[in-house]
Amino acid sequence: MHDVSLPVARVLIDSPLPQLDRLFDYAIPREFDALAQPGVRVKVPLRSAGRVVEGFLVERAVAEEGGRPLSEIEDVVSSVPVLTPDLYRLVRRVADRAAGSAETPEAPRIDETVREWARMRLSGFPGLDEAMRADARIALDAPPHPVRLPAGDDIGAWAELLAALAIDTLARGRTAVVVVPDHRDRAQIEEALAGRVPLAAVVRHDAAQSSPARYAAYLRTLAEAPCIVVGNRSAVYAPARDLGLVAIWDDGDPLLGEPLSPGVHARDAALLRQELEGGALVFAGHTRTTDVERLVAVGWVRDLPARRRVGARVVLSATREGESRGTRVPSTAYAAAREALAHGPVLVQVSRPGYAPILVCAECRHPARCRHCAGPLHARGPGTVPVCTWCGRSAHAWRCSDCDSDRVRMASSGSERTADELGRAFPGTRVIVADGDHPVLRVDDRPALVVATRGGEPIARGGYRAVILLDGDRMLMADDLRIGESCLRWWSNAAALAAPGAPVHLVGVTGAVARALATWTQPAYARAELADRLPLRMPPTVRVAALSGARRSVDTALQKLREDVPELDAEAILGPVDGEDGARALVRFDYARGARVAESLRASVVSDAVSGRRPPRGKGQGRRNTLRVRVDVPDLEL
Repeated sequence: MHDVSLPVARVLIDSPLPQLDRLFDYAIPREFDALAQPGVRVKVPLRSAGRVVEGFLVERAVAEEGGRPLSEIEDVVSSVPVLTPDLYRLVRRVADRAAGSAETPEAPRIDETVREWARMRLSGFPGLDEAMRADARIALDAPPHPVRLPAGDDIGAWAELLAALAIDTLARGRTAVVVVPDHRDRAQIEEALAGRVPLAAVVRHDAAQSSPARYAAYLRTLAEAPCIVVGNRSAVYAPARDLGLVAIWDDGDPLLGEPLSPGVHARDAALLRQELEGGALVFAGHTRTTDVERLVAVGWVRDLPARRRVGARVVLSATREGESRGTRVPSTAYAAAREALAHGPVLVQVSRPGYAPILVCAECRHPARCRHCAGPLHARGPGTVPVCTWCGRSAHAWRCSDCDSDRVRMASSGSERTADELGRAFPGTRVIVADGDHPVLRVDDRPALVVATRGGEPIARGGYRAVILLDGDRMLMADDLRIGESCLRWWSNAAALAAPGAPVHLVGVTGAVARALATWTQPAYARAELADRLPLRMPPTVRVAALSGARRSVDTALQKLREDVPELDAEAILGPVDGEDGARALVRFDYARGARVAESLRASVVSDAVSGRRPPRGKGQGRRNTLRVRVDVPDLEL
């Protein structure tokens, strides 16, 4: 039994197991009394597992008289308090919402000319300065064009806008956190800040850094001096004293969705953090997601339009009389590309990488499949043997299972095949492929055809002289509730790379999405989407939780949910349906019931984990954590 006079440490175990998602009490030995302070990382024994694990000391307490004996802390990993009280409250709130488990620098000095530059950039949005100082939640539509930096490189005007917001926040003595989808976006923000704020005031926050660099960045954010944190989705959790701004760029990008449990999107984590700590919250993009537009509609986020509305010059290109309906590049887009190539580079956006991602039978058009694993076949180039995209086997002597034909044809063209076709159509012109296999960040201002997949478009010096958006009809055919939103985002981001006044040709697409792009009214499209989804109870007009696991576990969790939240109607629960990996069910619920639903589901996860932890003797290893819950799934796919 430990000495009852010893102080008690309340420790959060660093473990994904839901049954360990609570504070455990440990005695603090006298040799660690000075080091074991709230926020430090410690090593403690876990008796149920028979091993030593790491955790965070959340708070200290006094041992109760006559209390049960406590195990002692094994070691203090570091005396630096890395888990601040604000950060612990944030991760606890985030986990509860999703039914999941949970040397001091000098203050930077901002030159007055830089502060004036930031004010000028922000003056294009009336009321923005007052809203920032009032710690408001704001939605901004970023200007869709590139800008030239003093150093000579070009970046998106959106990056300068967010940099100006961060600089203005830093100049007021507060910390700014800028969250972007990937390293390409982060680089643009850093370039916009370079030369305007001290290098030590900009903290990079992402997993691509080495461990020492990440730890040094973490310690910098813990310092009292304000800074600007720039990083990917995890940067939303970066600890900061006196947080003045969290800015999220392009929240519709799937990279801002968290794949790990509890799966909370960076947008939702930012909303929770702003509610807990204050500071301004800004959602910026070339498009407006239905999630943000819903918040605008209910008055939780304020829409601040620009003083002068600026949009891209979009042309809806269709085939003309006498042209085949299957013509991939209509004559209008072809003529625009030829004219633009006399002045500089032209961007051609395609839907897929590679040469020809999809092969079909030349006779019956049945998809060509691998005879070993039934995976789809693709061609690496003209005249090459088809290869399976799943198992990698070459399909020698392939024959169609439906008509026995041995001939295949290409059903769609990837980036490489498109480059070949355009190279023949524009002889003597440079052709640059930019996709996952051929990453290109920048191109110069010499004439060139830049064939890029969506999201992989490089920045052109001076902007593209024309942008051609191909394969739009194929993109819209994807089986996805939000495909219209996604397409509008892909096309708008590509259009924003065009030089001011340069034409942007959207090929072969009509309808609401095309009209929204042509008129540059993306928020109106988001409002119309919300209106269409409301009577159908589709997200984000309601929240959706997905349950999966053994059928018995799912049924038990649903029964408990009906008891805990009896006002859920008969249409709230979809399923369960059985599949190869067990059962799956969806639960639709209003935002006002979110806390109760999440609490009930989390209790079911913990109960299921505990009941499956120790299988009966002779029954093998048994099951572990068979019930899985994901809250706020973006679609209703069972």
